[in-house]
Amino acid sequence: MKRENLITIVQIMVVPTLYAVALRLFFGGNTWGNLFSVMSMSFLFCVPTIMGLLTVYLSDIENVRHFSYRFFVPWIPVVILLIITIAFTIEGWACWLMILPLFLIAASVGGLIGGQLKMRKHDSKLYISFLALLPLLVAPLEVVAGSISGTYEAYTFIDIKAPAEKIWGNVTRVRGISAAQDKGWLTRVLGFPRPVKAELNYNGVGAYRKAIFTNGLVFHETVSEYADKQKMVFSIKAYPYEIPSTTMDEHVVIGGQYFDVLNGTYELERLNSTTNRLHLYSHFKLKTTFNFYASWWARWIMQDIQNNILQVEKYRSENE
Repeated sequence: MKRENLITIVQIMVVPTLYAVALRLFFGGNTWGNLFSVMSMSFLFCVPTIMGLLTVYLSDIENVRHFSYRFFVPWIPVVILLIITIAFTIEGWACWLMILPLFLIAASVGGLIGGQLKMRKHDSKLYISFLALLPLLVAPLEVVAGSISGTYEAYTFIDIKAPAEKIWGNVTRVRGISAAQDKGWLTRVLGFPRPVKAELNYNGVGAYRKAIFTNGLVFHETVSEYADKQKMVFSIKAYPYEIPSTTMDEHVVIGGQYFDVLNGTYELERLNSTTNRLHLYSHFKLKTTFNFYASWWARWIMQDIQNNILQVEKYRSENE
């Protein structure tokens, strides 16, 4: 390999990666308060876009002429950034899994922009310099605009061939769930705590229900509406100070700055003489500047948790 080609390869991998690492450390610091935040569109979209732009703009013009190069090669620095931030515990695996699709799409967009600038006949270094500063310029404006607070619903249900009395007993009080009974594939991949058990002190309005998960996560629930073997509505509260820092990434901690679960509802519907349908709703709150994206993941996570619980309640009602 020619020395010039080797220098170009190193350049298009190192420069975008160092740029992203520097901004990740800057946006993740506490020096500027809330002016610069990793949980912002200015970081989550602008930074990978500039990474892709730099990767393609610094590449050889013959490579840049190919669309596949402009679209896919910007993914390489993103993967390198992923490896570095996880290796040095700058970022967690769960966060990366959720933001990776956004990073890859933004990097490809940046690669296409960089390709257009590269193929222009006149020098574009001034444009590149300005665009590289874009995250720092946009972030304060995003803070002024403010985060969007939104409430969302996660809905799941399951059909159970068992008497209502038996189902309801497994709903109000969930005995210990072993690891083998845990079917929550998404939460397992993300490394989220898994459910262990749920305790209710009595059946009725005002009752206290404690839903216990692994790694110190506890949902404190208060029953606000109760109809025996028909419906139970309860508020949900998780206190971040009770959750060990190693349990969840700070950006997705339940009850934290960005994500909180508000309430849940169980409803038991009779379908026929042998089958009942168990509905489970929950409402959660997000407060970010990119709720349109974060709400997809939050809903998938909540539905995975709920489906996991419903599967346990179905098995126990039908087989025990």
